[in-house]
Amino acid sequence: MTILGISASGRSKSVTNDAVMAVLEATGESFEFVSLAGKQIGGCRGCALCAADNRCKVADDWPAIGELMLAADAIVFGAPSYYGSLNALGHACLERTFCFRHREAFSLAGKLGVAVAIDSRREDSQVLSFIRKLMESNLMPIVGTVRANGYSQCYDCGFGDACAVGSVVAKHGFLDCIKDEHRPPRFAEQDASIQQATKVGKTLGSILRCGA
Repeated sequence: MTILGISASGRSKSVTNDAVMAVLEATGESFEFVSLAGKQIGGCRGCALCAADNRCKVADDWPAIGELMLAADAIVFGAPSYYGSLNALGHACLERTFCFRHREAFSLAGKLGVAVAIDSRREDSQVLSFIRKLMESNLMPIVGTVRANGYSQCYDCGFGDACAVGSVVAKHGFLDCIKDEHRPPRFAEQDASIQQATKVGKTLGSILRCGA
C-alpha cells in the first residue's frame, strides 16, 4: 500500500509542501513525497504518441512522476494559487495525466485522491476545483480536500516593504522594514488547516487499511 504526495509549488520550502506532508503523515501509512520544485515539466503537446500504450513519450521529468502515480494506491496533490488559479507547474503535471485515459483504460481509475489548495481559503477556489476536475476525469474517488493560506513571495523578494503593487504594501502600507508580525502565517501556524489535513489524512489511511 503506497500513498504518493505531490507538491506543485516551485519552491523547495513552501506552505504547499507542508500541507501535503501533513496529510501524508496523518494517514499512518507508508508514503512517498515528490516536490515539483526544480522539475522540468511541460504541458501536453497533443502528439498522441501515448495512445498506443497509455505512456507519455515526452522526454522531461514528468514520465517518472507518472510511473509513481501508477504505482500508488492514493494520490495527495497540492498546488498554490497564482493569479487566482492553479500555478503552471501544477497545471502541467495534472494535464499530462491525459496519457492515462486512452482506449477506455483509465489507468488511474480507483486510486483515491486528496486535493490540497493553497489559496488564502477563497470560497471559489479555482485551484481546488481544477485538481478535483482532473482527478474525477481520471475516475479517481476524492476522499477530501484541504485549504490553507499561502505565503506571498513579496515578503522575501527584498523589495516588498516599498513595492507599491506588492502584497505587503497592499496589506500593511509602506514599511521601513518587514517584521515578523507583518508576515503571513506558515502552515504550522494555521490551526484550522492543520485540523483539515489531519482529518482527511486519517480518513484516507483508514479507507486504505479497510480495503487492504
